[in-house]
Amino acid sequence: MGPAKKSDLPSRGYIPTRLWGFSGHFQTIIHSIVGRVKCPWPLGERVYLSLTDGSTLTYDLYQPLITTVEDDITVAICPGIGNSSESVYIRTFVHYAQCHGYRCAVLNHIGVLDSVQVTSSRIFTYGHTDDYAAMVSSLLKKYPTTNIVSVGFSLGGNLISKYLGEANRPANIIGGVSICQGYNAVVATQWLLKWQNFHRFYLYVLTENVKSIIMKHRHVLLSDDIKQRYQLNERDIAAAATLPELDEAYTRRVHQFPTVKDMYSWSSSLNYLANIKRPMVFVNARDDPLVPDNLLEPVKQFAASHNQSLYIELANGGHLGFYEGGLVYPNPVTWLDRAVVSLIGGIVMSHNDLLVAKRTASVVI
Repeated sequence: MGPAKKSDLPSRGYIPTRLWGFSGHFQTIIHSIVGRVKCPWPLGERVYLSLTDGSTLTYDLYQPLITTVEDDITVAICPGIGNSSESVYIRTFVHYAQCHGYRCAVLNHIGVLDSVQVTSSRIFTYGHTDDYAAMVSSLLKKYPTTNIVSVGFSLGGNLISKYLGEANRPANIIGGVSICQGYNAVVATQWLLKWQNFHRFYLYVLTENVKSIIMKHRHVLLSDDIKQRYQLNERDIAAAATLPELDEAYTRRVHQFPTVKDMYSWSSSLNYLANIKRPMVFVNARDDPLVPDNLLEPVKQFAASHNQSLYIELANGGHLGFYEGGLVYPNPVTWLDRAVVSLIGGIVMSHNDLLVAKRTASVVI
């Protein structure tokens, strides 16, 4: 992909909201509580898929709001942990992308939506990419000629990166954008277990989020048959205070990993980056309270040594915040929304340039 060009990113630089935007904690907490201001509610259709393991998977499909864009592009979005198409930051980004002529598809992580029942013994995990692969396959059946750009937020960034690095993927996928992922679940979890700088607070919130999803569907996930099959103890699941404890009591047993560390290592996208054959952009903030600096060094080195990869690091932005403008009240559209849409446009332009170059070379030969 080469070095970033000025046209790849918004021409207006990133200026955080002045009163609180220079704090990663404020950015992250406001993102988790408020999401986005003046958030639109895009209109789309919900697609239901029955998977081979008995799971019911859904994704929401949104058509572009303008038809002046020549390319047929579908942005395949994978949200963060416990998030879905109904999450405020996803809705804002989808609407902004629609306004720029892109079709969007948003994966709804299994177990997250109250309106969709869990029909198998599992919910989503950190590293299983089959759900995302099923959405991509469904999209290509609906739109065989579309080109797909994969976009993942936080956990979703890990999933799309791992998905693209696991195997040969459809040629229609022309690139990916990963935002605020941690790359290495083993190291990230060890870091979040520390008490300094509110790390355990964030880990507690993440743990309770996943635990609430499990308990919400416990009539299926914790039925007598499932508990016996996987040797699950509901008391241990309910008492888990950290993600490693919850994953020991539930996740690694359901997915049959010998240890939690084995599951985390298998799930970490860092172990799959070298096999990615598409242009990739990785975006992180240095003040992200969920992703320490030492997790960013490996992806920096990867991007520096792979010409189809680009790493973008901002001093501020927190975890999925990137609010900008104003003294107290930020702009409705964040720097992140603007930047990701611009990066998608850059990936599309690079793909088209490559096609032209190949056609020219074949004519010369």
